[in-house]
Amino acid sequence: MKKILVSTALLAGVLSYAGGFRVSLQGVKQLAMAHTSAHAEDASVTFFNPAGMSFIPSKLSIVAGGFGASNKVTFQNLNTLQSTETDNPLGTPIYAAITYKPLENLSVGFSFSTPFGSTIQWPENWEGKEMVQKMELKSYYFQPMVSVKLAPWLSFGASYIYARGKVDWDKAVTQFDGQVNINDEKATGHGYGFGFYFRPDPKLDVSVAYRSPVDMKAKNGTATFKFPSQSVYSQLKLNAAGQDAFSATLPLVEEYTIGLTYKVTPKWQVSADFNYHGWERYSRLTLDFANAPIGNQADPTILVSPKNFKNTKTFRLGTQYAFSNIIYGRLGAYYDESPYTNENFIPETPSFDTYVITGGVGFKLKQFGIDIAGGYAMPQYRNVNNANLGFYGQAKARAFYFGLGLSYNPF
Repeated sequence: MKKILVSTALLAGVLSYAGGFRVSLQGVKQLAMAHTSAHAEDASVTFFNPAGMSFIPSKLSIVAGGFGASNKVTFQNLNTLQSTETDNPLGTPIYAAITYKPLENLSVGFSFSTPFGSTIQWPENWEGKEMVQKMELKSYYFQPMVSVKLAPWLSFGASYIYARGKVDWDKAVTQFDGQVNINDEKATGHGYGFGFYFRPDPKLDVSVAYRSPVDMKAKNGTATFKFPSQSVYSQLKLNAAGQDAFSATLPLVEEYTIGLTYKVTPKWQVSADFNYHGWERYSRLTLDFANAPIGNQADPTILVSPKNFKNTKTFRLGTQYAFSNIIYGRLGAYYDESPYTNENFIPETPSFDTYVITGGVGFKLKQFGIDIAGGYAMPQYRNVNNANLGFYGQAKARAFYFGLGLSYNPF
């Protein structure tokens, strides 16, 4: 029984690191228009499609921005009617990018972004404390890229992705009246992206892009246990500090995107996107511990768990209207699917089928641009029925986002 409880504890924490969730906050202007992608006005297009660099109307373009993301999750046990709410800190995703055209048909660029991550904090003594008390996940993407204009109306671009990741997770181990922390701040991974950007007509932009999965390799992770009695340390083959090392390969998902923007009039444009996310890669997760015999394989230090994630789709629709050459108004809405069913719901990274409405304004002052955006998410409640974790009830959530972005196209 002790082995099973400890194994479940470790597994739940690392699974959330592997799954995380996709954070659609990589451009303030894009967020205001439902985070659509076919906008080649400045360097913010680089994260969405490196080929878009070729159509930026400036030889040099620099952008940077940041967001505040606030969310609350409520879980109610339908037998006791007891409700628990998270006390999550404000999330602060950021991005920055630069592009330059050394030749008329050649563009180079660099993008920094935080496309996966979350922070969630439940009360220490809530009923799901054996699954999670606190979880902080972060990922950082560094992407050098190049784009070539193949024709006046067509470009191709590609990027290399170097990723860094971090997890810091606490949970209770009630069987031993203790707690475990899972920590790794040096996980790394590699990937790539490529895309085509079309402008067959001055009124129409079309973006087709692919971003590969990234296998985050945690080679030197540390599991730290805290128990009233150190005798448990020897049972689990931990060191004197109650620690054991682990390694794992933790995947971040691939993404396919098709986007278009159509200029209905010189002042009014409409954008739409379709995203497809490869969450099905979470078929299983393998953890390899240095010493602790808490696995479920022939080698007792290896723990394997099946997963039942599914691929998901996102549908986005946005619009922009130019009130003048200086002021632009933007609106949008999108629908984002959850990557797992009610039977696989996990409180470490709660996920819901979600409707989001967005809006914002933009200001152009010669070479400078200032963009402000906000979004309000309406997650659909879930009837949680996870027999694997013994977790049942109803989960609800609410969230909102706001962002400020700056751009500079000097020449």
